[in-house]
Formats: sequence, C-alpha cells, structure tokens
Amino acid sequence: MGSAFKRFCMQFCCCCCAEDEDEEEEKQPLVTPDPLDYFTREVQKRRDEETNLWSEPGDPSHSERDDDRTLHTLLQARNKTRIGSTGYRRLSVDIEAMRDTRREVRDKWKTILENLGFMAEADSLLTVSAGASADRMRNAPAARAMLHTLHTETSIFSSKEAPPERYLFIIDRLLYLDIGEDFLAKAKRFYPPKDDSDEEMPGLAINLPLLLARVEAMNGRGNDDDEEDDSEKDD
Repeated sequence: MGSAFKRFCMQFCCCCCAEDEDEEEEKQPLVTPDPLDYFTREVQKRRDEETNLWSEPGDPSHSERDDDRTLHTLLQARNKTRIGSTGYRRLSVDIEAMRDTRREVRDKWKTILENLGFMAEADSLLTVSAGASADRMRNAPAARAMLHTLHTETSIFSSKEAPPERYLFIIDRLLYLDIGEDFLAKAKRFYPPKDDSDEEMPGLAINLPLLLARVEAMNGRGNDDDEEDDSEKDD
C-alpha cells in the first residue's frame, strides 16, 4: 500500500507526502523561524479547505451546479452585510448548513478509507484542488461508472441530485491504487441505500430556491438589518 500511495503522490500531488518519513521529520524545525509564516500557512490552509468544498473543481466561477451557485451567492451576500447584523447571522447559518452537508459526505468517504487501512492517507486522497483537470485522470469511464453505482446503490451521498464532480477524481485515485472494488464493497456495507421514508432530511436541492429567495429579499432591502424586527418570520 505504501509504495502505491507514494507513486500516486509523486504523480498527482505537488507536496511532500511521497518523501520518507525520516527525512520529513529531519526537515521539521522545532521552532518556526518566522511566527508570521505559521499564521500565513494557517490562513492558507483554511482557504484551501473552503476551496476544497466546491463540487466542481474545474469551475472557477462556482456557478455550474445549483448548490455551488447558491453557496457562492450566500458567501458574496454575507461579505456585503455588516458583521453582527441579523442578516449576517442568518446568512452564516445557511452557509454552515450547506457546508455541513458537504462535510458529512466527505466524512463518510474518510470513514471507509480509514477502515481500508488508509488512516494516514485519507485526507490526501480526499483533497481535490480547484486546478484538478480531467485530462490527468487515468480511467475516467470506470470512475464515472463507479460514481453512478455509489450514488444509486448506497447512501454515501446526502442528496438525490447528481453527485459532485470532484468525487470522480477521488475514485480515479482509488482505481489507480487498486482499491476501487474494496471501497465500493465497504460503501454498500456501511451505507446501504435508504427508502424515501427513511430519509433524515430533505435533499439539499429542496432548500436552494428558498435560500436564493432569501438573499434576493435581503439585497432588495439593501441589507439594512439593524432596524429589522427580530420577530419577523424567517421562513
């Protein structure tokens, strides 16, 4: 497993995950030379995490999918809203709800990978940057077929909409590491398909028109939430 994952890192990642652990430990200083460098890296890490939540890695506009477009609109609206206002808090709740849905899906994938023995490599395998290109995929048809199977024969995805394109790149990596079939078997075992009556919550797409209407309504009022009556219904 180690050698195969190292080859994957050398081929697809621009990071040090393929280096020997001993060499990596020797390069880690006990004290960070520049304290500002630590905070810069932490800020960049958070930005990368947010970027990694987009469904379509190759869509810099974040507007190809309805959920991407909605989340992007919510983020833009919050940036224009005064921090601490009622509107800002409402937008933050909606944004976190959408992100929690995506994190829930990602956590399911991570659980399966860790169960397969990829405890240390799970995060790297699940990371898809905005610069991911379909041209670099080794087996796109097989990856798409497996994604369809996961979507229709398991409950690994929270929505009945078409699954996010980003998971094609992840499946392609699993196929390259020759663990695609094992992953699919675990997914069917851990997350069997649910009946409509067993759904814990409605699909994400059901709430998208509501969220967009809320943002449009706020923009129409000029985001003047300071004088807004807190007793107003938030349908």
